[in-house]
Amino acid sequence: MPPPSRRALLTAGAAAALSLAVAAAPTAAAAPSARPFGRFGSPSRRLTERTLYIHPGGLGDHTSVQSAVSAASGSGRTLVIAPGTYRETVAVGAAATGMTWIGASEDPRDVVVVYDNAAGTVRPDGTTYGTSGSATTTVQAEGFAARWITFANDFLRTDLPGNPGTQAVAVKVQGDRSSFLHCRFLGHQDTLYADSMSLAAVARQYFAHCYVEGDVDFVFGRARAVFEHCQFRTLLRGDLASAPHGFVFAPSTAGANPYGFLAARCRVTSEAPDGYYKLARPWVPSSDTTAWPALVVRDSILGPGIDAVAPYANMRDAYPWQAQRFAEYRNTGPGAAITVPENRPQLTSQQAESATRSAYLGDWTPARNYP
Repeated sequence: MPPPSRRALLTAGAAAALSLAVAAAPTAAAAPSARPFGRFGSPSRRLTERTLYIHPGGLGDHTSVQSAVSAASGSGRTLVIAPGTYRETVAVGAAATGMTWIGASEDPRDVVVVYDNAAGTVRPDGTTYGTSGSATTTVQAEGFAARWITFANDFLRTDLPGNPGTQAVAVKVQGDRSSFLHCRFLGHQDTLYADSMSLAAVARQYFAHCYVEGDVDFVFGRARAVFEHCQFRTLLRGDLASAPHGFVFAPSTAGANPYGFLAARCRVTSEAPDGYYKLARPWVPSSDTTAWPALVVRDSILGPGIDAVAPYANMRDAYPWQAQRFAEYRNTGPGAAITVPENRPQLTSQQAESATRSAYLGDWTPARNYP
């Protein structure tokens, strides 16, 4: 029997949390005692003057995330989001700098921002969304931070049978100094798009204690992104009977950028049979044929779902993975076994000294808890 769909799983947890909150607070007058916003105040007792509260049942300032984002003028705004499933697309424009989203229950399973557009989904004007346009949440602002939020795209391949446009992004992040702590990213193909605003722009992004799942290239883009203590979960694909099912990472790092993706002290697990997934493949997009994809995976546990014999593959033969900046260091687990050394480039101990959070993020030190 196939596992429950992402759509069913992500909806169940948030719906249960929402029903408890609504049952405890059936009216606005009851909200203070019900504490739908946890320890982060309420509309009557704001965390700060620049805090907005979101509750799907009407106990906050807004009932949708996008309406609160649109109302949050200026920089440094905080959105406290009550448990619920927010089925909508959300865009945080470049002007909304320093914005923070907080999941009020401090459990990312309870606050879910989700939609189901895919690259091949047809817009009202007859065009399709494309990969970038499929994103449930798009963040262009610098200094964005999210805590205890689930970002999801629950599009299923069966929604568009025979359509090749199955890329369906949960979140596209383009801003510099963006951080995500204790968040979940759920999707299938192209789940987490760690990008920048332009080819010349450097976008430093930090993900800690996060969970990311998908199948094809589900962590991709040209950002300078650090993942620490994260879990990457590869999914079982019912539409494929043999390997490979997909790829965890697909960086498209600009050639001038010395740093791409860094995964440190992470774990890769899988629903699929042993060896059905590649760790990575390079993405050299048609918009930047000078891209030089970069990925370092270090001090991490790679489960048996990763093909240990040939963990890397080409996306296009014109850009072989061997010519890219792929390397590993001190990984363990069945998927990290070095059975064919030329297929697993390793950093030296001296090279590993430059593969650190501080080297990748430079003069930016992201806050690792809130408040």
